[in-house]
Amino acid sequence: MREPISSYPRVRVQEDGRQVVSQAGAVLLLETVRKTGLDQAISAALAPWRKPRAVHDPGKILLDVALAVALGGDCLADVVLLRCEPAVFGPVAPDPTVSRLIDTLAASGDKALQAIRSARSEVRHCAWSLAGENAPDADGQVTVDLDGVFVIAHSDKENAAPTWKKTYGHHPLTAFVDHGPGGTGEPVAALLRPGSAGSSTAADHTTTARLALAQLPKRYRRGRQTLIRTDSAGGTHDFVSWLAKRGRWLSYSVGMTVTEAIHEHVLKVPGSAWTPAVEADAEARDGAWVAELTGRLLHGWPKSMRLIVRKERPHPGAQLRITDADGMRITCFATDTTGRPIAELELRHRLRARAEDRIRTARATGLRNLPLHNTAQNRVWMEIVQIALDLLAWMPMLALTGRARLWEPRRLRFRLFSAAGQLVTTGWRRILRLARHWPWTGEITAALERLALLPDPG
Repeated sequence: MREPISSYPRVRVQEDGRQVVSQAGAVLLLETVRKTGLDQAISAALAPWRKPRAVHDPGKILLDVALAVALGGDCLADVVLLRCEPAVFGPVAPDPTVSRLIDTLAASGDKALQAIRSARSEVRHCAWSLAGENAPDADGQVTVDLDGVFVIAHSDKENAAPTWKKTYGHHPLTAFVDHGPGGTGEPVAALLRPGSAGSSTAADHTTTARLALAQLPKRYRRGRQTLIRTDSAGGTHDFVSWLAKRGRWLSYSVGMTVTEAIHEHVLKVPGSAWTPAVEADAEARDGAWVAELTGRLLHGWPKSMRLIVRKERPHPGAQLRITDADGMRITCFATDTTGRPIAELELRHRLRARAEDRIRTARATGLRNLPLHNTAQNRVWMEIVQIALDLLAWMPMLALTGRARLWEPRRLRFRLFSAAGQLVTTGWRRILRLARHWPWTGEITAALERLALLPDPG
């Protein structure tokens, strides 16, 4: 009996395949672009940068690069992924044209960036309206998380510098809208900073918060219905005062550094003042308690500020810090929210950890490194990355259901976008036939049907 020499069947490869489309699942992103009107908004915003008799529209060029990044690209040249499928993605500009556009936008500075941001803000309002009960503001509240991210530079790029984590590169400050437990999140600001930028820089936090608020619908740009969350890097007098300024009235939940004064105050809190912390399912968290601190600690801070401290038994093997007390890990945060139990407020602040998930998805979507040399060029790249992340957030929000809405970009690419198809042309129609045996073909077709039911822009 002849034994097989390999576990896999032998396949003969030829180069004459026709009408075969790779990355066919990317039509989900294309339909999201159409239904939200993102292509029209970006084209209108970048119209001043279109030269007379230009063949390629600057808006489509920028959006093509963003689509390539959403599909896994990490440099301008990866737009070739779209260029090789003109029947699906249309005409795509050559690499020199793409590079010239980036240089032109970079030379325009804040004017070009503001045009792109205005278009994104306009489309965001439309996307949230289409999402209905799946929108992040469905309950009348919007939560914005601010956090820093280190981007390693492997060459001497402009403004790359040593970081306090002993790495070399840049230290952008980002802001994401939290979609809650039933969704992911979307970017609303990214401030490119040198690697030497400090974590607790109030001016940078203020600038990032302003950019984030400008991305929200107008009714959320001031008022208690908008919550700003940060870690202890945002716990500065200047930033908290800016958030609580009269007329702005933003809600906030800001981590605070455990100072010596706070440490001494915690030791004096009586046992009866501690309340058990809770989990997301409202059950008590084992070995964790919260309490509110008052008195001199709040002098010099906004009058509405509350200081809530949490103590918890450290995990086995965890090393205690000098600010910990009685063998307990001590953390605290400030908020101006009233009328809710402090355990509930502490849980709300702890859920800020979802921002780390957003940063992980950003790294997997063009933010693993900054591919261009000049800071002005990389600022444009940051906007491209944010457009790609917007699409990866809006598409599940509008088209996916159940656990699929929680899929991160890598899983979306592996299961949905990488599906292959056959393009069939009949008369004036183009039909993309997906492989029936692909496990997630049903997810793709069902999502396309949901998108088709949405009204067209305008």
